[in-house]
Amino acid sequence: MCKHGQMQSPIDLLNERVKIVSHLGRINRSYKPSNATLKNRGHDIMLKWADGAGSIVINGTQYVLKQLHWHSPSEHTLNGRRFNLELHMVHESPTGQAAVIGIMYKIGRPDSFLSLITDHLAAITDTAEQEKVVGIINPKQINIGSRKYYRYIGSLTTPPCTQNVVWTIVKKVRTVTREQVRLLRVAVHDESNTNARPLQPLNNRTVQLYIPDDPKEN
Repeated sequence: MCKHGQMQSPIDLLNERVKIVSHLGRINRSYKPSNATLKNRGHDIMLKWADGAGSIVINGTQYVLKQLHWHSPSEHTLNGRRFNLELHMVHESPTGQAAVIGIMYKIGRPDSFLSLITDHLAAITDTAEQEKVVGIINPKQINIGSRKYYRYIGSLTTPPCTQNVVWTIVKKVRTVTREQVRLLRVAVHDESNTNARPLQPLNNRTVQLYIPDDPKEN
């Protein structure tokens, strides 16, 4: 699938080929604090909730938040521009379908959510211990900060590259410090400075950009 799939991720979110829509509605998030573990997967750092941490609803389907992880540099690009970091919040429906919310970051002020887990990240940097229980983590503390988002159907960006993943990429690029990006990378023991998959062809897929009708919602 990674090699021959026609609906692969990531892609370049190019202005010229985006269809602006107002019917998708804002991201409907019902997250809750839940017990989590931080895991070094060799190629990235993953924060995983034991029993899920609430859900989002897309087109009437409920997707439970299972885990999140980071890629540096970003995997998706905006008009050809790659950013310093990308967060993926991975959700799953009762039938096993995946929906991912992606947030991109450039260097600037600290990201408040990463600041909350800095000590935990530092604790797994110099250890071969694969997993660390970090206790209750509230995904509501992840700041999205924009109601505008891109929506397209793609795939997971790591093998097996499963397709029909509903992607929601927040339009606003947030900020993170160099040190926060460095912490995420040094905690991974794969000798690589990057864990971003190359861009994949769009292959006639539609990319929507949700912009609310009400200007107060922007």
